[in-house]
Amino acid sequence: MNSEHQYWFPTKRYGWGWGVPRMWQGWAVLAAYAALLFIGAVLFPSRTDVGIFPFVGYTVVVSALLVLVCWLKGEPPRWRWGGK
Repeated sequence: MNSEHQYWFPTKRYGWGWGVPRMWQGWAVLAAYAALLFIGAVLFPSRTDVGIFPFVGYTVVVSALLVLVCWLKGEPPRWRWGGK
């Protein structure tokens, strides 16, 4: 099997970054990301005395983990103009 088909996240057709997952593992990562964001919204409600800052910090960390997984398991990102 060609190693190109093993990427969980393909590059976007236009721009820089990754697109919709290609494999089930990528979908599982996105589902886990959404679940972690929901859990963070429950754990760090904005109605507390400290405000929204804990949730923002949590979201930054979880999003950085998503980018790390995309970097490791996705196609190498590069700027694309839509052509091959």
